[in-house]
Amino acid sequence: METLERIGNFVGKTFAVWVLLFAGLAFFSPDSFKWIAKYITPLLGIVMFGMGLAVSPADFREVLKRPLDVGIGVLGQFLIMPLLAFGLAKGLNLAPEVAVGVILVGCCPGGTASNVMTYLAKGDVPLSVAITSVTTLLAPVVTPGLILLFASQWVPVDAMSLLWSILQIVIIPIVLGFIVKTFFRKPAEAGAKAMPLVSTVAIVAIVAAVVGANQAKIAQTGLLIFAVVILHNGLGLLLGFLFAKLFKMDVAKQKALSIEVGMQNSGLGVAIANAHFSPLAAVPSAIFSVWHNISGPIAATIFSRMKNTQASDKTIKG
Repeated sequence: METLERIGNFVGKTFAVWVLLFAGLAFFSPDSFKWIAKYITPLLGIVMFGMGLAVSPADFREVLKRPLDVGIGVLGQFLIMPLLAFGLAKGLNLAPEVAVGVILVGCCPGGTASNVMTYLAKGDVPLSVAITSVTTLLAPVVTPGLILLFASQWVPVDAMSLLWSILQIVIIPIVLGFIVKTFFRKPAEAGAKAMPLVSTVAIVAIVAAVVGANQAKIAQTGLLIFAVVILHNGLGLLLGFLFAKLFKMDVAKQKALSIEVGMQNSGLGVAIANAHFSPLAAVPSAIFSVWHNISGPIAATIFSRMKNTQASDKTIKG
């Protein structure tokens, strides 16, 4: 198990390399990866089950200790990225399928990788974890509502169907993971050590499946989608930081909020697009998976050089 944990840590640290490698392989040999597409939903369910194994009551105690900070973070997450996605889709006059795909990733909750990036940035890690947990739990209601609000002018949106899908893909696996952790502590702790490797393999497989299934369309529109994703992610990181600054949060909290807002659960975007819209609508989320695992470490490196105030240092330790 220790060997598996070491491999998992190595693969996790080099995650962006593996995503880029297999995305490239899928582009040049699409038939080798297309078959994975039908397993996208269960693969993401496995990732969410791993999140359930990692969730602890302490994550939610942070919400009770600092409800205002967490509330600001949740508001920023579900306000900034959907509005940016809608603005980019309208402003750049994107094709309907691409526009919906960009909006999908914008309406998703925060990604778990944001917690690691906040730690590397010397930011407020407990706040980051709390925001990720709350936005994930709110996703079954908030994400379909936002998709209905922003995407319905391009395609018909069945909000109730989306709600049920997100419950199946996200909430049920997380709850099962939490139950297993609660009643089978030792096996769950052993399993949790392997989850970074399993989760990485699952996300890499999801990205490769989407690239393989959409190789021809990516060849035509890939550069445009990549540019939109970079803009979406970069503006999200910037506006997340400024949003925290607007509410006079300290520097450590500003770092956490920036990364929380900028990094999305793009795997969920892929699963929703695959189940409810079109294969091309999954491409922005797949490219986001690649890109935010490059931009996240870059942002964390820049932030780590920014000195925290004394108050924020106490926040991190607490």
